[in-house]
Amino acid sequence: MSTNLASSVTKETSQIQYDQGVDESLLPKTEEDRTVGPIPYVFMWIGDGVNLGNMTLGASLVVAGTAMLNIFQTFAAAIIAIGIISTLFALNDRLGYRTGIPYVVQLRMSFGLKGSIISSLMRGIPAIVWYGFQSWIGGTALNEIAKVVTGGSFDNVVICFVVIQVLQIVLSLFGFHAIKWVEIVASLVIMLALIYVFAILLTSHSAVITEKWVHAKGTWGLPFFAFIMMFMGNYAAIFLSAADYSRELKSGISDKKRGFLYFSPILIAYGFVLTIGAMLASATGISNPVKSFAIVVDNPYITVGVSAFIVLGAVAVNMVANIIPPTYVITLLTKMKYKPAVIITGLLAFCSFPWVLVQDSSAKGLGMFILIYSAFLGPIVSILLIEYYILRKQKVNVADLYKEDGPFAGYNPCALLALFIGAGAAFLLVELAWIIGVVVGGSTYFLLTKYAFKDSKFKKGTIFEKEL
Repeated sequence: MSTNLASSVTKETSQIQYDQGVDESLLPKTEEDRTVGPIPYVFMWIGDGVNLGNMTLGASLVVAGTAMLNIFQTFAAAIIAIGIISTLFALNDRLGYRTGIPYVVQLRMSFGLKGSIISSLMRGIPAIVWYGFQSWIGGTALNEIAKVVTGGSFDNVVICFVVIQVLQIVLSLFGFHAIKWVEIVASLVIMLALIYVFAILLTSHSAVITEKWVHAKGTWGLPFFAFIMMFMGNYAAIFLSAADYSRELKSGISDKKRGFLYFSPILIAYGFVLTIGAMLASATGISNPVKSFAIVVDNPYITVGVSAFIVLGAVAVNMVANIIPPTYVITLLTKMKYKPAVIITGLLAFCSFPWVLVQDSSAKGLGMFILIYSAFLGPIVSILLIEYYILRKQKVNVADLYKEDGPFAGYNPCALLALFIGAGAAFLLVELAWIIGVVVGGSTYFLLTKYAFKDSKFKKGTIFEKEL
């Protein structure tokens, strides 16, 4: 598609949407609306990867002092997962990048206007839980700062959790423009802090880390593949809603280059943070990285600095991954404006009970949560990809996606059946939930569409995009 044609199509569609009262935040992004260049985009994904959730996953490799995976197996699992993640990002971001529509509108292509309600909630709910979890970790770090500053007279994680949450709500009111600058600053500062912690671990705790992780036998069995699925599950919700991010990226970047914009920052950030998480858990036996930081550093002033970086990291990852997608879902379902929806998203994160997912002695709760919700997200991403690439040949009329009485009205029985059949199959072996859901959900959708419901109102190949 030429740039001028892409812009004109988007403007025409926007007028239809305004007439129907759709909130401006859900309108297709025109070329003039896109303000994120390639370099800020890379920093955005570095800022997302350098977070305490990924570090906690690394810590979960070491359970009660025993390594599930050794260092070689850890990096093998990470490389496999990151390669798949980057490929799926590049494939699923294409519709959003070319047309400017968000994920919640993209879902209508397969599920229909009513059917997309169910599938959008399956993206929004995990994001809200992650929002609460990251805020709780940030609140824990802020509490460590408060204890040092007050000489131990203040010690209340709940209050710090509330403070972090209010700060994030205020920042998110400024939309994606604020996210861009928060991510650039956060990714640079946090990486420097983690390099410092990495040096301390190598110099002061190398013996115990070598014993418990490097020289550990580990396993190439089910736990190895289960950890790949946890890696995948950790990003499953994000690459599922890839359109929410690619629609902000400036035009003129090829599909291959966009794939590199995902692979390189995720590899750098994800690999480094997972390594530090496993090293911290090996050295301290504690899964909560904030508390293990305090033990490893053992200097109140440096603890303040590192904890400040952790707070910044929690805010950074929430700004990218956990605020925008559920806000769009709330805006779509309630017809609420963007800013009130952001506030509601923040308030819902208070109710996610993040302290249950990760305790000092174990991060199993977080790992199980990831595996469970990824059972539902796997089928959705395969349904979207099969729909766009195989059934529609990358052609869909964007304007029709916004028409309440158009060809996408109602729901698509093929998509909903495939979603629940795929998720049901995934729960038969929850350790491999994501990949089972992808294969079963996607193949079921293709077969149902081609043979069982071929005469339904969602007949494939009849609705085309005006470009491409």
